[in-house]
Amino acid sequence: MKQYIPNALTLLNLFCGSIAVIYVLNDNFVGAALFVFLGIFFDFFDGFAARALNVQSELGLQLDSLADVVTSGLVPGLVMYKLFQIAELDWVERDSADILFGVTTFSIIGLAITLASAYRLAKFNIDTEQQSYFKGLPTPANALLIISLPLILEFQNNDTINGIILNKWFLIGVTIFSCWILNSNIKLFTLKFKDYSFKTNATRYIFIILCVVLLIVLHFAAIPVIILLYIAMSVLDNLTSK
Repeated sequence: MKQYIPNALTLLNLFCGSIAVIYVLNDNFVGAALFVFLGIFFDFFDGFAARALNVQSELGLQLDSLADVVTSGLVPGLVMYKLFQIAELDWVERDSADILFGVTTFSIIGLAITLASAYRLAKFNIDTEQQSYFKGLPTPANALLIISLPLILEFQNNDTINGIILNKWFLIGVTIFSCWILNSNIKLFTLKFKDYSFKTNATRYIFIILCVVLLIVLHFAAIPVIILLYIAMSVLDNLTSK
């Protein structure tokens, strides 16, 4: 019976991602974010449960990636697609030549994030190196990065920040960065603890403390900062370890 528990958690991740898709398509970014957060929560604990119960399986690995394609791949791609639409790209003529099945051609640039996420997940499944570290940004972290943008618009409502987020070049830049960092060869540390000593986990403890401080001070605007901090600390950790 216990072998079904991790897969049930993975399916809950997929269920949450599916609901998030519905919310995004109805322009409800807050609802979508809530279910993405829940999906990522289940995504973390399915692996934890599999290890704790000693029931890891190839089926579980494949199912996990399939669920992540939706929650951490399709959802952020659709969010970016919607942000492109909201930004109202004035450099595109809104005539029949620029509409593909009712979709503004340039808005579908956002779906490149979905493709890059699926490619990363496929590579992860066949990569035997990523046991103690990640190679490239994990898809859940990237999903948090993208979903944070409409949350910043919704809750922090700063004209300067809004102008930056809804700038077409900023959105294009974020999309390119997202696709690149997902599939880069940069080694990023994990938050898995083999023991709890500060000496062997200094980077992890410092990162967690900084995350808490940033979230208290910046709220949702802290999420992009935390992702960049995560990458920067990983690069620094790699350099110092050498």
